[in-house]
Amino acid sequence: MTRIIQTGAATHQCGRQGAKLTTFIPVRIKRHGGRKVVIPSAAGDKVPEHDAPILTALSKAFHWQRLIDEGIVNSGSDIARREGLHQTTVNELLRLMLLSPKLVRSILDGHQPKTLSLLWLKNNLPPSDWDDQHRLFDGFDA
Repeated sequence: MTRIIQTGAATHQCGRQGAKLTTFIPVRIKRHGGRKVVIPSAAGDKVPEHDAPILTALSKAFHWQRLIDEGIVNSGSDIARREGLHQTTVNELLRLMLLSPKLVRSILDGHQPKTLSLLWLKNNLPPSDWDDQHRLFDGFDA
């Protein structure tokens, strides 16, 4: 069972297997018309503009990566089989784990480039260097 905590920062936990870093994504899951919808948590009076499909994809990617890290599944193929998805879809979303923490934080805060879409993220491999990623994504709204 997945536990989602609505607010918080990364915490450091020590266990039998050594140190573990946990990242909490500030979202709420609400039923709307029989479907589960990911709703971003708003902080303060100013409500940023969140991109719900990207937030949903990031949530799935972080969850799936945790399953792989903890050894519950061996690969994206196992996740695809369990979730009833195509293997390509899972692997495209797992690529979101390559984004720099600063970019992930800006997306979670609702400050992503307005022209950035989930379709672009799924179809294009971002540069592996985080500085190159920042230069690329800074040029989106230019």
